[in-house]
Amino acid sequence: MPDFDPATTALLTVECQNGVVGEESALPELAEEARKSGMLERVAALVDAARAAGVQVLHAVAERRPDGRGASTNARLFRAAGKLPVRQLSGSRAVEIAAPVTVAEQDLVVRRLHGLSPMAGTDLDALLRNLGVRTLVVTGVSSNIAIPNTVFDAVNLGYQVVVPADAIAGVPASCTAEVIRNSLALVAAVTTTEALLEQWTAAR
Repeated sequence: MPDFDPATTALLTVECQNGVVGEESALPELAEEARKSGMLERVAALVDAARAAGVQVLHAVAERRPDGRGASTNARLFRAAGKLPVRQLSGSRAVEIAAPVTVAEQDLVVRRLHGLSPMAGTDLDALLRNLGVRTLVVTGVSSNIAIPNTVFDAVNLGYQVVVPADAIAGVPASCTAEVIRNSLALVAAVTTTEALLEQWTAAR
């Protein structure tokens, strides 16, 4: 795992929002896995440690307008999302960051109305470049779709990507290990929450 310069490193949480991993999730199986595995608590610990070490924290949120304007239906996932009992509507509790993860004044929240990755069609890349970020630590959900998309997009844009394996989740639980082993480990530095916490504690 590379040594981190806090000035050029950012921590990104992906879809750690009430409507995805909260108690009133539209995806209860995923929410249960995120909490049962301890992933959400580890993301919260990383967020707190990152701030203390001077690492920029960003939160990527997936949401939709009530009228659906600007969103696509070109994937089965998008069409199914519109029929779920809990929808990720802009301004609703569903798109607020889920406890125990917190949002501080200095954090940046990046919202997207379409697509599978917070890197696509948002300000995320520009924000990171304006901040001088070269290394991106990716956490959150899901290892099925959004996390791999985020990692691949970030690598394609030239970032060094780090994935704490125990700070991402998907369903079934076995999917996460397979995606890490067979895909993410080929393009990103795979580490653990504990290792990152040690580095960021030492950097204070």
